[in-house]
Amino acid sequence: MSEEEISQTSSSSSSSPPSFSSSSSPPPSSHFIGKKEDIVTAGRVTKLVNGCRDVLVLYHQGQLHAMDMRCYHSGGALQYGDIEEFNGLLCIVCPWHKYKITLAEGEGLYQAVDDPTAKALRTHWRSKGVKQRIHKVTEVNGDVYVTLNDSSETIASDVYQTERYRTVLLKAQQ
Repeated sequence: MSEEEISQTSSSSSSSPPSFSSSSSPPPSSHFIGKKEDIVTAGRVTKLVNGCRDVLVLYHQGQLHAMDMRCYHSGGALQYGDIEEFNGLLCIVCPWHKYKITLAEGEGLYQAVDDPTAKALRTHWRSKGVKQRIHKVTEVNGDVYVTLNDSSETIASDVYQTERYRTVLLKAQQ
């Protein structure tokens, strides 16, 4: 395991694999996204992967991340969202309704209020759980590959990855 993979593994939870790794060959089920230098220059790219999944790959603070392209809440185009830090977690903020989604795990964050009757409201960030499907990114000799998260557990962002949704979206855009 490379030093980069070790630091990624130690910084992510033990129940999920790191979202980025560097390797000498692409994983067998991975999909070519593009050249790392092109992604770094663009900052973000979107790609239909495996003919069925719209994926956003973004480069931020020296790391590559991949997730479903459309926000779990209402299908907002995350490639236009800002990256911000909330409670020490890097998040993409959906441009439509300002939903916060962690880059590492795909958790939806919200501000909770301890006592809504208190004059000075005290808020803190809480997780709604994993709402956005995160995919694994691998770099091989300057090429970037994504391995789709094939967990059988339904995740909220899955609803925007159907052919039915794409057909409705295309009709609405025309």
